Amino acid sequence: MAYGLDIGGPVSGRRMIEGLPLETDIATGEAQGGNTRRFQLLVDAIDDYAIYMLDATGVVSSWNPGARRFKGYETSEILGQHFSRFYTQEDREAGVPQRALAIATSEGRFEAEGWRVRKDGTRFWASVVIDPVRDEAGTLIGFAKVTRDITERREAQQALRESEARFRLLVQSVTDYAIYMLDPTGHVTNWNAGAERIKGYRSEEIVGEHFSRFYTEEDLAAGLPARALAIAEAEGRYEKEGWRVRKDGTRFWAHVIIDAIRDDTGKLVGFAKITRDNTERRELEERLRHAQKMEAIGQLTGGMAHDFNNLLQAISGCLQMIGRGGDKRRNARLVEAGMQAVDRGTKLIQQLMTFSRQRQMDVEPVDLRNALLSCIGLIKQVVRSDIEVTLALPSGVWPVQTDPVQLEVALLNLAANARDAMPAGGSLVLGAENVSGWEGRTDAVRVYLSDTGGGMPPEVVARAFDPFFTTKATGKGTGLGLSQVYGFAHQSGGAAWIDSAVGAGTTVSLILPRAADAPRASLVSFQGAAPRGTARLLVAEDDPILAPIIGSALEDLGYDVTHVPNGQDALDLILAGRDFDLLFSDIVMPGAMNGLDLAREVKRLRPSLPVILSTGYSEEPAAQHGYQVLAKPYRIEELALAIGNALEAA
Repeated sequence: MAYGLDIGGPVSGRRMIEGLPLETDIATGEAQGGNTRRFQLLVDAIDDYAIYMLDATGVVSSWNPGARRFKGYETSEILGQHFSRFYTQEDREAGVPQRALAIATSEGRFEAEGWRVRKDGTRFWASVVIDPVRDEAGTLIGFAKVTRDITERREAQQALRESEARFRLLVQSVTDYAIYMLDPTGHVTNWNAGAERIKGYRSEEIVGEHFSRFYTEEDLAAGLPARALAIAEAEGRYEKEGWRVRKDGTRFWAHVIIDAIRDDTGKLVGFAKITRDNTERRELEERLRHAQKMEAIGQLTGGMAHDFNNLLQAISGCLQMIGRGGDKRRNARLVEAGMQAVDRGTKLIQQLMTFSRQRQMDVEPVDLRNALLSCIGLIKQVVRSDIEVTLALPSGVWPVQTDPVQLEVALLNLAANARDAMPAGGSLVLGAENVSGWEGRTDAVRVYLSDTGGGMPPEVVARAFDPFFTTKATGKGTGLGLSQVYGFAHQSGGAAWIDSAVGAGTTVSLILPRAADAPRASLVSFQGAAPRGTARLLVAEDDPILAPIIGSALEDLGYDVTHVPNGQDALDLILAGRDFDLLFSDIVMPGAMNGLDLAREVKRLRPSLPVILSTGYSEEPAAQHGYQVLAKPYRIEELALAIGNALEAA
């Protein structure tokens, strides 16, 4: 360990202290110039290091304030004394002082750490450097000795080593958790006893192997191991539950945490992985859940009987009244009332059956825009006319992985609850928004229903998802609606929660995972044969629902379709030199350039390019300017025929 003081340098007697040249005759101590005084001032100013001289036999010949401070001897007490008195009794008996001088003499330097003794007998841990000092003839005339008290640093290092040892012992002693490390590529670098017990591999069998071998075949095919490490690296942490595979091929339900480990510069050096076998807990929870279901169903028997008796009474009364005859208008009202009772009973049975068994959902990629646009009409039928229903659906909402039928049932259940919460009318908003990295794990979409009803107190919110819990009067509700919503969201791999306060309305949110694959296209049905072609079409259509339908239909006919959402984007492609065989554009589009303006500009730039326009309004203004116009709604075969004729004419 160098301290910036070099006293055992060349034979010439030149010395360096922190880059300061020093010309001194070591044998006589006579100054050459004024540097000796400067050297003495420098050494005397240092009190963090003991810097002193020994003669050739090891007797102290100089002493600085630093030596006095942490060794405890005054200069008058120590000059002329042998430096071995600073050593412990055991080191003196072992000849350590003499060996230190011998090594410094033969090798040109001695450096070590060890216990030293102060004047008061206390010990300190010292870092020691001894350099031999020679005259110009090379004769040894003494030693320069630098000592530093590093007791605190040693204690800190010792504490760290002990802490690390205890931690290793702790990790190795844990048998309920598999705790191990991965390198940045996912290969196992160490293995604790818990990992061996849970996964079945001994350390020598698994260290160096890739951790993906613990995953099921289906998870491997889906790329889950790589995705887990990517999320941990990007977000700092990955947490999940799922099936894992032991050495013997059996599966267990695991709770997994992966933390990214980085060095002081932020570079990824690996991952810490903790896995717990929760198979038994999962089985216990399933049994408990089933027992709770059975208990709840038993408790509900009286209420269900009351509900069904009311429904049967209503149906019976309607049938009896119709049987007595009467005018058609009265009988029509009776039939409607009877059908309402039947519908209510059917829904009650469906909810009960869904709750009483584990129904497997038919999940698939679902286009939320289409799903919510379709559902909004049904919701308007569920609620009353004094409730305003609006849709908050921004562009770019991701598709989700879920059961489209169960999604619709869940939203209708929520709408019915919202209706009952607004007896005097109000407003209901159905919306959706993208959620990036939900809980640091995956992209998702939040679907929500917000009402302006009376809201719920915290104690009701806390129990709202409980099966059979209801605040409605007897016969007005079964308490299965919200539990179905909750179960649907979790079966989809998401979550559900309620935000509500008394007097502030209620918002129920559903988290649904983003679909990795595109939804199946909802193409317009083709009636009869439509012309086919291979031309390059530029389609300008701003409607996010209609555009992909038209584009997909034309692509199915063999056309190469480029879609843009407005007139300016279409014109930019033309100006950029993109080659198209036909332009098909909506007339009414956002921005400064509508479809008619686009058609005029394209005709000016590319007079030979065929243009077809479409509109949901009057087609006469565009037709008057000589453009072919399709009025909405049009059939796909009509559009295909118009395109085929225009290309043939061109």
